[in-house]
Amino acid sequence: MSAQVGLDEVEVNSRVKVIQVDPQSRIRRRIMDMGIVRGTEITVSGKAPMGDPIELLVRGYNLSLRKSEAKDITVEVV
Repeated sequence: MSAQVGLDEVEVNSRVKVIQVDPQSRIRRRIMDMGIVRGTEITVSGKAPMGDPIELLVRGYNLSLRKSEAKDITVEVV
């Protein structure tokens, strides 16, 4: 089993599986409405030069999240 890290720490071109969305996150509901729930596989397809925002491939669509939003999502590398 891989170590659990925040989505903001994952390298580009890595596939990860969502472990949890932080229950204390102010944007938890919005993240979950976008399809990022426990068990979802995500591919980190790119990052801006300064690391913010992060581009993700989630359930067949591209999504960009700010680093501050991505840190609330705990994942493990697949």
